[in-house]
Amino acid sequence: MGKQEQSEPLNQPPNEHHDEDVGDKGLEKSMTLFNGVSIIVGCIIGSGIFISPTGIQAQAGSVGLSLIVWVLSGIFAAIGAYCYAELGTLIRKSGGDYAYIMEAFGPFLAFLRLWIESIVVRPCTATIVALTFAIYMLKPFYPDCEPPPLSTELIAALLLVLLTAVNCISVKWANKVQDIFFVAKVAALILIIFTGLWNLVSGKAEARDSFENIFENTAKDFQTASLAFYSGLFAYQGWNYLNFIVEELQNPKRNLPLSIAISCSLCTIIYTLTNVALYTSISPDEMLASPAVAVLFAEKNYGWFAFCMPIFVACSTIGSANGVILTSSRLFYCGAREGQMPNVLTMVNKQTKTPIPAVILTGLLSLFYLLLSNNIYSLINYIQVSYWIAIGGAILALFYFRKTMPDAPRAVKAPIIFPIIFFIGCVLLVLVPVLGNPKDTAIGILIMLSGVPVYLIFIAWKGKPKFIDSLTDSVTLFTQKLFMVVDANKED
Repeated sequence: MGKQEQSEPLNQPPNEHHDEDVGDKGLEKSMTLFNGVSIIVGCIIGSGIFISPTGIQAQAGSVGLSLIVWVLSGIFAAIGAYCYAELGTLIRKSGGDYAYIMEAFGPFLAFLRLWIESIVVRPCTATIVALTFAIYMLKPFYPDCEPPPLSTELIAALLLVLLTAVNCISVKWANKVQDIFFVAKVAALILIIFTGLWNLVSGKAEARDSFENIFENTAKDFQTASLAFYSGLFAYQGWNYLNFIVEELQNPKRNLPLSIAISCSLCTIIYTLTNVALYTSISPDEMLASPAVAVLFAEKNYGWFAFCMPIFVACSTIGSANGVILTSSRLFYCGAREGQMPNVLTMVNKQTKTPIPAVILTGLLSLFYLLLSNNIYSLINYIQVSYWIAIGGAILALFYFRKTMPDAPRAVKAPIIFPIIFFIGCVLLVLVPVLGNPKDTAIGILIMLSGVPVYLIFIAWKGKPKFIDSLTDSVTLFTQKLFMVVDANKED
C-alpha cells in the first residue's frame, strides 16, 4: 500500500463512491451546514474556555497580553482551518490529516499519525472531558467538600457509555445531541458576555479595575509568554475535526469551508468577549487563585442562580465529548479502510449507517483511560509535540499537492502566505517545548514511535503465520454477526 497505490485518486476526488452517492453502502451524507458548524464549535468549545483563562493569565502576566493571546490563538487556528479547507475539498476522504499524509507521503508516516491520534489523543481527550462533566455535575451537591470516592469516575463512565450508544444507534441522533448542546454551551457563554457588558455599562465600580494599566506585569521572558499560547490553542482544539468526517457532509465543496469560516470566527469572538466579561468581575489575582473561573463569576453575579453555571459547563462538556467520539470513530474507520486497522472497523450497520465497531472501540479506549485518569493530563502533555508534528506534516502535504497537482480543481485555495505562516508556527510549537521541557518532549516522541513496531509486525510483515489470519477472520465474523455490520466498501 505505497504511494503508487494512492496516486490514482489524486487526479479526481478520491474514492468517488464515498464522496457523492453513497447509496446502501458507506457512510450516509446526512450532515448539513448547521451540523458542520455545530460539530466544530461543539468540539472547540468544551472544557477549555472554562480552564484556559487561568493558565493564560498565569503565563501572560497581564490582562492585555492575555486578551491578545486569545485573539492570536483564534487567528492561528483559523489560518490552519483555512489551509485544511483546501486539503479537505481537494482530497475528499474522511480522516483529516491522516488521509492527506497518506496521499502525499505514503502509509508509514500516515500510520504513525493514525496511531498517536486514534489510540491515545482522542480517547484521552474524551475521558478528560467526561471527567470535567462529572466534576461540574457534582459540584452543586458538594459545594464545599470533595464528592464521594469513585463518584466522579462512575458518572464519567456513564456519560461515555451513553454517548457511545447514541453514536452507535444513529448518526442523526448524534448530530441532534451535538446541535442541542451546541446551542446550550453558546447560550451559557452569551450569558457571561452580556453580564460582563452590563457590568461595564451600568457603572459597576470594580468592572473596569482589571483594565486599568492593562499591560502591567506582562511576562518579559519570551519562553514564559509563549507558553500562554499552549493554553490558548488547547481551548481552540477541534478546529480541524470536521475534516475527519467530510464524506458525511452534504455538498462539501461549499459546506466545509463555510463551516470552518463561521465556526472559527464565532469561537474567536465568543472566547475574547467571554474573557473580557470575566475580567469585569474577577481580578487577575483572583483568576490565578481559582481555576473554576466560570463558577466564581456566577457566584459574584447571579446570587442563588449561580448553581446554573456548573450545569452550563456540564452541557458544554457533553457536546465536546460527543464530538470527539463522533469524529474519532471515523478516524478508525478511515484507517481500517486503508488497511492500517483491522478490516472490521470499516464495517457499518446498513440500517443506522454508523460504523458501530469503530464507535465501540473508541468508547472502550476512553473507558480504559478512565482507569488511568490520574495520569491522563501528563499523558496529554507528552503527546503535544507529536500532535503539532502531525499538523505540520499535513501542511507539508498541502505544499506537496500544490507542486504535484497545480491545476487540480480546488473549491478553496489558501494564499500561499497562510500555509507558510502556519507551518512556521507548527515548527515553533514543536521547538519551544523541546527547549523548555526536554524530558516530556522525549516521552512524547517515544509514545509516537511506539507505533513503529506495531506497523512493522502487523502491517509491513506479509509472511505472518496462518493462525493469526484465521483468528482475525473469526473475530471479524463474530463482530459482523453481533452488530449486524457489513463491509462498507464492497457490494452486497
